[in-house]
Amino acid sequence: MPIDINELRDYKGGDPAKWREYQTARFKPAEWVDEVIAKDEEWRRKTKTLDEMRTNVNRLQKDVIAPKKKAKEPCEEEVQKMKAMQEEIKALQKELPEIASERDALLNRIGNAVDPEVPISQSEEEDNLVINLYPEPLESENEGEKPTLPCPLGVLRYKLPETKPLTHDDLLWRIDGYEPVRGQNVAGHRAYFLKNAGVLLNQALINYGIAFLSKRGYDVLQPPFMMNKDVMATLAQLEDFDEQLYKVSGKTDDPEGSSEKYLIATSEQPICAYHKGDWISESSLPLRYAGISTCFRKEAGSSGKDIRGIFRVHQFEKIEQFCLTVDDFEESQREQKRMLAAAEEFYQSLGIPYRVVCLVSGELNDAAVKKYDLEGWFPGQKAYRELVSCSNCTNYQARGVGTRCGIKKSNKDGDALKDRASFVHMLNSTLCATGRGICCLLENYQTEYGVRVPEVLQPFMGGMEFLPFKRAPMELTKGEKGKKGKK
Repeated sequence: MPIDINELRDYKGGDPAKWREYQTARFKPAEWVDEVIAKDEEWRRKTKTLDEMRTNVNRLQKDVIAPKKKAKEPCEEEVQKMKAMQEEIKALQKELPEIASERDALLNRIGNAVDPEVPISQSEEEDNLVINLYPEPLESENEGEKPTLPCPLGVLRYKLPETKPLTHDDLLWRIDGYEPVRGQNVAGHRAYFLKNAGVLLNQALINYGIAFLSKRGYDVLQPPFMMNKDVMATLAQLEDFDEQLYKVSGKTDDPEGSSEKYLIATSEQPICAYHKGDWISESSLPLRYAGISTCFRKEAGSSGKDIRGIFRVHQFEKIEQFCLTVDDFEESQREQKRMLAAAEEFYQSLGIPYRVVCLVSGELNDAAVKKYDLEGWFPGQKAYRELVSCSNCTNYQARGVGTRCGIKKSNKDGDALKDRASFVHMLNSTLCATGRGICCLLENYQTEYGVRVPEVLQPFMGGMEFLPFKRAPMELTKGEKGKKGKK
């Protein structure tokens, strides 16, 4: 899913200097741009040589060999020369795809553009840009001053929301909502059984999420939970295959194993390919989808993080916003703001305090030009944790799956050589990863005797208003007891 190679070609109206700046902003080598250009120039130079050789062979055949044969004159020397030229042509024909493949591999390392709003930094703790707080801190709670937003996280000062004594893992256990040990006995590390109240909360969030987005005109999709490797490769970064994705092994409908499959990490991936190869009329855009799926992630690199509870697990359900717009940056910027507003409205309806941050450039994946995170307040952990990630990927992913729209974009100076093919812009945003949503709700709605059910979820839980504690606190593991004894 690379950028358009023409963006790096001067003669096609490209601006390599701009892309070097984007690479630098992402804290990746700007020299990668020059490596692509050098390989592309080699490809173009040898392509030109190949065209010239073909022309020369045709000219030799037409202007020299054919007349001599017609006149029955000897032409063995010319025929040998033509055969030698044809051998050179065959060698070049074999070499050119290899050079193109090398160039494309280099091009795949180049990330998307970077939105002007994005803070150029690698420090999330200091430089993530806070653009919204809910509820807004009152002046009297903020030393007489209302915080001015947007503001870098490291500079912002305000009174945090209230804290509460219990964390989600203890609360979910006490309401008889899950069985972590039994889950680990069945499926290993980070596995769990949801049970009773846990199942009800999970299904309530799914069904409320579907109703919430359906009311706003989204088409609801439940995608395949597996994808062919060749399709996944057009969307996922190479490191994701090892760090996130589970490979499906064993005989399927392809006994030869020629089409490997991977479990999806998010419904964003299959929905990206929902319009694979399509040419969408601009009049039918935007398209808005609500993806409902189970997600599977290895969580490599997260060893030791969030061991207890269901905040960081290998399997969970998620409701996702996925939208397609016309090939216009200002239009997709507006769509991203609209998607973020929908996510904010969702968590406001649930009564969850949160903050919204614009992530620093060093945390952007290759596809995203800008990413907002909505971080919910976890009063038991006394911390904000990510609930929503909202990204504008412009046409980066669409190029990978070949989803076009409209006609070619004409260059302003009227030079047809600089025209561009139009691809849709693709945007994605979590609405609710239900495991994390449950964790956040439990901590915010805890009481001395149980957990209150948010009013908007009660119709999806058979009218239940309260989930009483049914069990004593969960016993510490041997490892946890050892750590507690050392303190």
